[in-house]
Amino acid sequence: MYSSGQSGASAYSRVGMQTSVVDASPHRLIVLLYEGARKALAVARMAAQSGDIATKGRSIAHAIGIIGGGLQQALDLNAGGEIAQRLNQLYDYMTRRLTEASLKLDDTLIVEVDALLATLEDAWRTIGPEVSAPQMSAEFQA
Repeated sequence: MYSSGQSGASAYSRVGMQTSVVDASPHRLIVLLYEGARKALAVARMAAQSGDIATKGRSIAHAIGIIGGGLQQALDLNAGGEIAQRLNQLYDYMTRRLTEASLKLDDTLIVEVDALLATLEDAWRTIGPEVSAPQMSAEFQA
C-alpha cells in the first residue's frame, strides 16, 4: 500500500515525535497537544471539503481525544482556580462543537474550534517556557 520510502518517513516521523514528547517540558507538552489537535482539525477540514466522511470522523475523534484526554485532563481544577475552571468549560464546549461537526458536512464548526485552539495556543506560547515548574503545576498536572 505504501512505498518503503513513505514507510521509512512515517517511522522517522513517529520516532521524532516520541523523542520530542519524552524530552519535553510540561510547557512544551501543552504546546504539542495544541499542535496535535489543530493538525487533526486541518485534516478533518480537508476531508469535509472533499467529502471524505470516514477521514473527517477519525480526525475529529482524534482532536476530541487530544482536547478531552490531554488538555482537559491536564487541568488541576483545585489549584488552577478560575482560569482552570474556565478552560475546562471551554474544552467541554469545543468537544460538543466537534461532536456536532462530525455529524455535518459543513466545516464551519471545525473552523470555529480551530480558531479557539489557535488563540489558546498563541497565549500558551506567549507565556513561554520561562514559567517556573511550581507555577505551572498549580494550574496543570504534567
